[in-house]
Amino acid sequence: MDTGMSPHQNKPDQSQADPVTPLRRKGLSAKHREWIAGYLFVLPDAIGLLIFLGLPMALSLVLALFEVNGFGGYRFVGFANFLRMGKDPLFWQAARVTALYAVLLVPLLYVCGLGLALLVQKTNRFNAVMRAMFFAPHMVSLVVVAVVWQFMVVDKIGVINKLTPLLGISGVSFLGDPQFALVTVVFVSLWFLMGFYMLIFLGGLQDIPKEYYEAARIDGASPYHCFWHITLPLLKPTSFFVLMVSMVAAVAGAQAFDIIYVMTKGGPANSTSVLIVYIYQQAFSFGAFGYAAAMSSVLVIVLMLVTAIFFVMTKGGRFNYD
Repeated sequence: MDTGMSPHQNKPDQSQADPVTPLRRKGLSAKHREWIAGYLFVLPDAIGLLIFLGLPMALSLVLALFEVNGFGGYRFVGFANFLRMGKDPLFWQAARVTALYAVLLVPLLYVCGLGLALLVQKTNRFNAVMRAMFFAPHMVSLVVVAVVWQFMVVDKIGVINKLTPLLGISGVSFLGDPQFALVTVVFVSLWFLMGFYMLIFLGGLQDIPKEYYEAARIDGASPYHCFWHITLPLLKPTSFFVLMVSMVAAVAGAQAFDIIYVMTKGGPANSTSVLIVYIYQQAFSFGAFGYAAAMSSVLVIVLMLVTAIFFVMTKGGRFNYD
């Protein structure tokens, strides 16, 4: 039946196309939408870090330019507090002790954390119990840990001092002798932290595909070669994270203050007086808040510089595929 309409009238007008199509073409790509979503997820943590870390660091840097008596009195002294550090022998003593503490603790944490992770890598009931036992110290308060170990190594009546004569060692004052005090607090810190780094290494080990080891065994590779040529190279990102976190923990971590302050208070003869303990003593024992703020600012800046250098040298722990 003839409707009186031309065949061309049944075709849609190209000039009246869907207006949503050009808008979609001009919209954000999937990659940009993922970036925005990622930044939105990170934003709450970034705001928290800015308020609770960034702002106090900036205020500490400003406070370092003043002499503060602790009773509300402020007097601008410029860089006098920073110049005082160069003439303070106790500051340099604390810096040397901090460096030695970090040099001893960081490699031990890496080796012990990786070693424990390799021991309990296989999933079974026994290893599950051992993982819990190794991590258990990290769940206890640092003050409790320090008090218990102080009681165990105290002179004459400590449990460890009672057992050392059986090994042919007697008359050792673990906390009273400057030669042993720092080694003792390093050992306690290692005992407390190694379970935490064991779990980090376990996560890295579980991310390594099992096919790599199977192919290596087929080619006749020994466990030694598998470790050096498969495990260690593929643990580069995890190793980078462990080294960075353990270095910061050794210099300014909670255990660097709590364990040392409770067990030795920086003694004997300042042999365990790390910078974070010395800063606390200057601020809250002697009321030198401006000087303590100056030392804190220098410590943070040095940590940031060391972290940046380490990050550049290791390329952030990334793989080298060349």
